[in-house]
Amino acid sequence: MKSVKIFLFSVIFLSIGSICFSNTSDLLLKAENHIASGNFDTAIEILNTIQFPEGKNEEDTINYVKAKIRIAQIASITKDFSSAQAACRKALNADPQNSEAKELLNSIKRQQSPKYVLFFTDSIRFFPSLLKGAFMTLLLVIVTMGVSPIGGLFIALGRISRFAPVSIICWFIIWFFRGTPLLLQLFFIYYGLPALGITLSPLCAALIGLGVNYSAYLAEIIRAGILSIESGQMEAAKALGMTYSQAMKRIIIPQTYKRLIPPVGNEFIALIKDTALVSTISMVELMRSADRLFNTYFNVNVLILAAVMYLLFTTVFTFIFENLEKRVGIYEKR
Repeated sequence: MKSVKIFLFSVIFLSIGSICFSNTSDLLLKAENHIASGNFDTAIEILNTIQFPEGKNEEDTINYVKAKIRIAQIASITKDFSSAQAACRKALNADPQNSEAKELLNSIKRQQSPKYVLFFTDSIRFFPSLLKGAFMTLLLVIVTMGVSPIGGLFIALGRISRFAPVSIICWFIIWFFRGTPLLLQLFFIYYGLPALGITLSPLCAALIGLGVNYSAYLAEIIRAGILSIESGQMEAAKALGMTYSQAMKRIIIPQTYKRLIPPVGNEFIALIKDTALVSTISMVELMRSADRLFNTYFNVNVLILAAVMYLLFTTVFTFIFENLEKRVGIYEKR
């Protein structure tokens, strides 16, 4: 019986000794394993065994600070903000210049604020960076909106031309750019053309890619609009002595405006969202700005603000096209 007691005493003594005299790095590693398994309570117990070193052991001091920061992070996740703040303060008492502990303490204070206050403060903090990206998005949209209808008109006229070579070339342009993804086209223009000795800036590549792609789509819309006009209109124009180009310019194309505005407006609304694809070729527009901020702060309010900006753009352009359609059709009963 006495030997059993001695054995139990030695086991307990060795267990306590292994905890007390374990290396602080080993304790941190054990705690991290428990955190990875979701055993937060056990991890906190192990981290609390790491005490502030009495001597000037720099490694143990660093590990003590790490342990307190980890406790603060766990407590913050479980919404135990008082324990989290206490752990951060202990870490700062040991290392007053520790930026991670300072940032974590500020984050904990922010988490205790009402959600509407957090959203307001985040909006003020992130808005300037998002606004710069929004201006670039707006530039891409406006330039593409100015170029693609002109390109689409020429491609459409070439497509319905009776001169076979021109018609075939225009058909090929429409077939290729409508049949391949816009992202692939942007990749080829920015990353593929340098292999052929043509190097373009991200902005130039983005404008060319968006302009050509949307010209192809608008070409089919414009062609359909032109063909929807009765053939008698062209015959009447020729009877009045007009040439083909004069008839198209003065009679046919003006009648297509009202019919074209809804589908063209729809394409431009899609364009506002498609500009996000240019972030893949190093263009810093609205989506790229939001992505950078989110990866830095892991704050979902960044994405909400970006979504609000996209909705604002689409709403404004929708309103513009609706009013334009009313003005163009002012003399029509329908």
